[in-house]
Amino acid sequence: MPKIFYLIAGFVALGLGGLGVLLPLLPTVPFIILAAFCFARSNERLERWLVEHRTFGSHIRAWRERGAISRKGKQAALAAFAVSIVLALLLAPLPWSLAPMAAALIGGSWIWTRPDA
Repeated sequence: MPKIFYLIAGFVALGLGGLGVLLPLLPTVPFIILAAFCFARSNERLERWLVEHRTFGSHIRAWRERGAISRKGKQAALAAFAVSIVLALLLAPLPWSLAPMAAALIGGSWIWTRPDA
């Protein structure tokens, strides 16, 4: 794949990760890890910036080295899933309110089975 596509995908992932800080069902760290992956194939300077980032660098390194997610990160993800489920149950009609519950069960079980960083 040409470098420009990886660069664009990296910026899209970085933007989605930034939105994930504000939106409860959208994860942050997986998108930042994806951005680092894309930047590693397109722009060494941006990749280095992410890997050395004060907040996200340790998560990227833990994932690259061991496929690990921090316990705090797992707890934050599960809390965000819980908030999303409650909001969906309060605001959305059935069966649409069940979609966040399904996402939480699938995504949450996968996250919880990763090694601890």
